[in-house]
Amino acid sequence: MEWSLLSFSSLAELQPVLFFVFLTIYLFTMGGNLLIIGLIWGTPSLHTPMYFFLVNLSFLEMCYITSVVPQMLVHLLVETKIISVARCAAQMYVFSILGLTECCLLAAMAYDRFVAICHPLHYSLLMGPGVCLKLAAASWTTGVMVESAQTTWIFTLPFCGTGRIQHFFCDIMPVVKLACVDTSHNEIVMFAISVLFIMTPCLLILCSYVRILVTILRIPSATGRSKAFSTCSSHILVVSLFYGTALFTYLQPKAAHTPETDKATALMYTVVTPALNPVIYTLRNKEVKEAFQRITLWSTHRQMI
Repeated sequence: MEWSLLSFSSLAELQPVLFFVFLTIYLFTMGGNLLIIGLIWGTPSLHTPMYFFLVNLSFLEMCYITSVVPQMLVHLLVETKIISVARCAAQMYVFSILGLTECCLLAAMAYDRFVAICHPLHYSLLMGPGVCLKLAAASWTTGVMVESAQTTWIFTLPFCGTGRIQHFFCDIMPVVKLACVDTSHNEIVMFAISVLFIMTPCLLILCSYVRILVTILRIPSATGRSKAFSTCSSHILVVSLFYGTALFTYLQPKAAHTPETDKATALMYTVVTPALNPVIYTLRNKEVKEAFQRITLWSTHRQMI
């Protein structure tokens, strides 16, 4: 059984341009995240909990964008945009697992900043290597268990009709629309799961930053407040980008979904956000910038010898 992805069929004359645009973004995203991982791996001063989570996030973003963009690039070059149900299910498994894992990982990163700013004297105790590993493992385990169950449930529905998916990848709602039966109860359950497992990490992040803000405002010097806030600014930007599009997409009722809005918001969280993360963490992070400058100077020095 096969389905067709309509992708950007309505923009046939622009598809070659879109191919080069998305290919450039994809290569930039992969290179940027690999650079961050390499910088952290090769710089002992960056072997801290915050950068341990950043390595996890960079690896996740590489997998996240790879689960969608390569197939989209192929479909921009071919006229028949076919995907088997098995491949569609596999894509949804990978994509949804990575999406929920990122929600949990961003919450773990917020907790790390909360401990660093609100309890600095106990930071090494509360955020030891064992704790970091457990938080990362819990994030990945939650993503795998919850989204594996949800995706399996979706693909037990009977599908019929044209088999035409109004999207450029196998996202949840466009696939559910292909079901032959009334899916209102399924949608209520999926909405409840989204609220529970997307909003819970979001609320943890908000609570962490409320406490962080209160602590920062109590710092007497402007320099101290600026330094404390700078350690959180990159994470706040990434959280805003990710949750802004995720909440808009998955917490709105079915009637509010249209193919155009679904594609536009999906491009934000599948392509744009993963591409911006390396920029945010390199341009706004002093320690990462310094590590990059040291490696650049070392490489230049080696070439001059």
